[in-house]
Amino acid sequence: MKKRSVSIRGHRTSLSLEDGFWQELARIAQLRGTSVASLITEIDNSRGGGLSSAVRLFVLDTLKQEVAACRTNASSID
Repeated sequence: MKKRSVSIRGHRTSLSLEDGFWQELARIAQLRGTSVASLITEIDNSRGGGLSSAVRLFVLDTLKQEVAACRTNASSID
């Protein structure tokens, strides 16, 4: 578990995530052409609970969407 500080709308906050979630968050940010801090700000704007939980759920949802897209593409090739 790593705790990192980020700035959200000019305010410093910190969140703790497991290494795998930090790595996936960085990958998603890179794919979207944005920074991790900007992506966290985007997640923060639409969250209902705690920030760390919201980030984990965002990463999980993104991965599920990617798997579904891969399955759709694979079935269209057959």
